[in-house]
Amino acid sequence: MHIRLPLTCLLPTLLAVAWLLPAQPGHADDPFLRRTATVEVVESVGPAVVNITTERVVQRRPFGRSGDPFFDRFFRDFFEPNLSQRSQSLGSGVVIDADRHVLTNEHVIAQADVIRVTLSDGREFEAELVGAEPNHDLAILRIDTGERIPWVSPGTSESLMVGEPLIAIGNPFGLSNTVTTGVLSASNRSFRSDERIFHGFLQTDAAINPGNSGGPLLTATGELIGINTAIYGGAEGVGFAIPIDVAKRVVHALLTKGEVAPVWLGLDLQDLDPRLSEVMGLPSRLSGALVSRVRDGGPADGKLERGDVVTHASRTPIRSAREFYEILERSTEEEDIEIRVHRDGEGEKFSLRTEAIPAAEFPALLEQILGLTLEPGENGAARVASVRAGGGAGSVGVQSGDLVLAINGQALEGDEAVRRAVLDLRGRSRALVVVQRGRGRYHVRVPLN
Repeated sequence: MHIRLPLTCLLPTLLAVAWLLPAQPGHADDPFLRRTATVEVVESVGPAVVNITTERVVQRRPFGRSGDPFFDRFFRDFFEPNLSQRSQSLGSGVVIDADRHVLTNEHVIAQADVIRVTLSDGREFEAELVGAEPNHDLAILRIDTGERIPWVSPGTSESLMVGEPLIAIGNPFGLSNTVTTGVLSASNRSFRSDERIFHGFLQTDAAINPGNSGGPLLTATGELIGINTAIYGGAEGVGFAIPIDVAKRVVHALLTKGEVAPVWLGLDLQDLDPRLSEVMGLPSRLSGALVSRVRDGGPADGKLERGDVVTHASRTPIRSAREFYEILERSTEEEDIEIRVHRDGEGEKFSLRTEAIPAAEFPALLEQILGLTLEPGENGAARVASVRAGGGAGSVGVQSGDLVLAINGQALEGDEAVRRAVLDLRGRSRALVVVQRGRGRYHVRVPLN
């Protein structure tokens, strides 16, 4: 006689037997499950990622300088050897060619006296700074060795798709070759810092922490498509990277010319406020920057016109003249920039190619914006040569013969510093200027044209 028990009676017995049996690994040995695309990318690209350590020697002065050579020498000989401090910083980088060039962030190596790189296999080398570009926050190093170094060729960021998986490798908090994964959250992203708005970044939710700066952002196939550079303060899962297409242009300029020349489109723009929109009969909701001048012979000559409203540049919406100039600050020579304008009630689109700003334009820009001209002064300072009547500098009492020590926090030590300070004034309404007259130093807010 056969007895058939209901399944509910057999289930406890089967579970008990299963519990007593040894655990099976299941598919743990299946290479198709464990050897993912991420594993393969880390194995192939990871050796090209380096840990960057920098040192900066900071000299402390106990009582300042007296002006007495004997007194100063006394403190230098007996005190200063014990008053030097070494500050260190950590970051990441990636080797991008067989010549041992390392691409990283400019802020990782800024003001460093000594730069060292450590490979994933533990080898450590000194590196020299080849070139740096603060506006793009990029720098090129060269590892000082004849040994063979793993490297990865830069890819392209043009065809990235929002949502595709990404991999970040770096050295957060000094933890070498840390791997995080995520997706491309957005492209051509803008974000605001304390002082300015940055444009054209890749946004990812792959964890990026202090120390990741300068490390590579990779696709699931191992293509180098970005350089990690920023963490959004107070947020989780929001990090930014410089698109590799931008980085390649900067690298080319630094390696071939030693610098990234500032560029222009031959346009002067001003903010479009509601009162101006009303006077010009523009739509009340129109946002952009008004073209106030088109320079003869410039890239925009014959295309844009005075009175056009620039609404987009490089696919980025423009809400002020300053935003337009910030985009130019992150552009390089012979780069095609798509400009969209509102003209006579219609929208039009133009492609303009950037050009290096002619050297003769810098004094003219300074005179136009700040209302003064400068000449070299003593101790590397800039001396006011002339002040335009009715200009911003003249309105706050700046006089010929004054020394201009700094503009918006940038010390005017040399022609390059003056050039950068002038360009940073474009599109701003005021500037904080440090002026010295005799022994007195004054901070004045100068209205800008």
